[in-house]
Amino acid sequence: MLLFSQRSDSARLVPVTDTVLPEVAVQAFQSNLQWKAVPAAVALLGRNELARYGSASLVPVMNMVPGIRIEERSPASYRLSIRGSLLRSPFGVRNVKIYWNSIPLTDGGGNTYLNLVDQTQLTAVEIIKGPAASIYGAGTGGAVLLRSDPAYTRQKEHRFTSGILGGSYGLFQQHLGWEYSNARITSSLQQSHQQADGYREQSASRKDMVKWQFSWQTARQQIRFMAWYTDLYYQTPGGITLAQMQLNPKLARQPAGSLPGAVQQKTAIYNKTLLAAIQQEIRLGEQWTWKNFLSGHHSSIANPFITNYEKRAEANLGAGSQLVYSISNAVFRFQWINGAEYLHNHSLIDNFGNRSGNADTVQFRDDIYAVQWFAFSQAQLSLADKWVLTAGVSINNSSYRYQRTSDPASTGFVRKKISGVVTPRLAIAYRVSKAVSVYLLAAKGFSPPALAEVRPSDGNYYGNLEAEYGWNIEAGIKGATADNRWQFDVAAYFFRLQNAIVRRTNAIGAEYFVNAGSTRQNGLETWLKYRVIKEGKRLVRDWNLWSSFSYQPYRFEEYQQSGSNYSGKNLTGVPRTIWVTGMDIEIRNGVYLNTSVNATGSLPLTDKNDVLAEAYQLVQLKLGYRTGQKKQQLDWFIGVDNLLNQRYSLGNDINALGKRYYNPAPGRNVFAGVRYRF
Repeated sequence: MLLFSQRSDSARLVPVTDTVLPEVAVQAFQSNLQWKAVPAAVALLGRNELARYGSASLVPVMNMVPGIRIEERSPASYRLSIRGSLLRSPFGVRNVKIYWNSIPLTDGGGNTYLNLVDQTQLTAVEIIKGPAASIYGAGTGGAVLLRSDPAYTRQKEHRFTSGILGGSYGLFQQHLGWEYSNARITSSLQQSHQQADGYREQSASRKDMVKWQFSWQTARQQIRFMAWYTDLYYQTPGGITLAQMQLNPKLARQPAGSLPGAVQQKTAIYNKTLLAAIQQEIRLGEQWTWKNFLSGHHSSIANPFITNYEKRAEANLGAGSQLVYSISNAVFRFQWINGAEYLHNHSLIDNFGNRSGNADTVQFRDDIYAVQWFAFSQAQLSLADKWVLTAGVSINNSSYRYQRTSDPASTGFVRKKISGVVTPRLAIAYRVSKAVSVYLLAAKGFSPPALAEVRPSDGNYYGNLEAEYGWNIEAGIKGATADNRWQFDVAAYFFRLQNAIVRRTNAIGAEYFVNAGSTRQNGLETWLKYRVIKEGKRLVRDWNLWSSFSYQPYRFEEYQQSGSNYSGKNLTGVPRTIWVTGMDIEIRNGVYLNTSVNATGSLPLTDKNDVLAEAYQLVQLKLGYRTGQKKQQLDWFIGVDNLLNQRYSLGNDINALGKRYYNPAPGRNVFAGVRYRF
């Protein structure tokens, strides 16, 4: 449960060490409480943390957080896991709900294209770990809240940002931004471009994004609008064997038997997505607030793969409403939220043969509708600035309608429905002292199979897949001591997952999914920060040491597959330990240094646990120089990733056919850039 922050002064880029961390308020569960008072495992990454290693990838930033593992099988291909395995995520993000400025990016099919988001356009990322239940609906992993709202200002202000970054393997990134604000209006227009040749064969990428945000407020009403368009292209090199990685880690997937390789088939993902959303917030009186949103987005996707060429057209609609009652006095604060959220996805999926990167003969044409909706109620009571009690519950529903339109014998849509699943959440926090709190919570999580699991890349329909569910029991302590010099966050959790969904591959390497019994996912997370020097008067202005540690001895509890009993085996794809530690120093003349070591333990690549990915240690550093004050600032920087030149796989293909488990990450590489804000 890591927490970083930034100052609200948007006209100045300031070091993160200026913020007194325990006083930061978080938005998780709409609590608007100080971080230490929230009865939940919550982490916040601010603007400075998002740019800590550069701005080309979310991977090193997110992996600073204990309990979080984000992988990148190829550039721009993210997989995100919160306190769990990546069994369900051969690509993309599943089992985690993601919002951007309270607008769901997760679609009705349960999938989220996190790689469409550009890191330079975010101001903060808030991570809720463990089943969020109630207010966020389905999901056993947790929720991620992306933020980019510009702030209102008393006077009219225009602010401009620009940046450029370059690095090894053809990396190039540039971004431009303009913001306008006054007491009633904010407007933000941002553009970004990123491209790279890639470390491996068939691993080039390119992403272009444009985003506009607008908000308008009166004494009792606020209206916000957001629209963005992303054109994303990235090649997919595919997995290779251990012998191939040791011989030449830059290889893409090689031909095998009758199957061609990734280079021959020009394997890649093309994704063009347009999203627009509008939000309204109205104060109905002193105690009542009504919040509504309506969103829509369309994705056009093409995916030449080894065995086929898939084209998808996805139309998504989202809507939600919340009625909030709040009252407070000198003794207590009470908030009661009731609401509902509806997500609708319509996908037209066509599979063709792949002839050297060109769509060939039609194999399948499918028409699928996926719907998720939930209604919830949550109450929060704060007493005497000592106790915080939260109780919430949601009723979750999901359904699919599937038809193979290319099949002349089709008799219409096949339907699958999961309805009436109740997921409660109870939590309590007690402030031991002014700066330290303890909490205890119990929450049930529920996660229906995603569209990409019901209809995976092997082209078949798996209507027999059941939803995952389970209870999470958790206790934690967080806060600060010694005048905020020591800051800490410790949590222990006990999670038992039923009907775990795991990935399988068929004889030609296409994937499908099955339910695999139950898992036991108990763990421990710690985060510690020590301020050696705070606002020093001499050479060193700020000097911080920090460390995060995740202990994840996850196991299959009951799991039998094809006559084999894997009960008691370590959970596939999960390292038992991850330790990340770092140091941040800022000199009074503007020079700063960020450095860290990520030590990730070995992890099983098969359910049988007979193949392990080796442990690795990543050393990363960034040296920079900031000039300017207040409204103008220039930031020059240079950095090194994988300083020790470790050979490792950042994104493994678990249970892979032909033992092609490995997607090698780059060796030692460098980057440099400049950002200007005025």
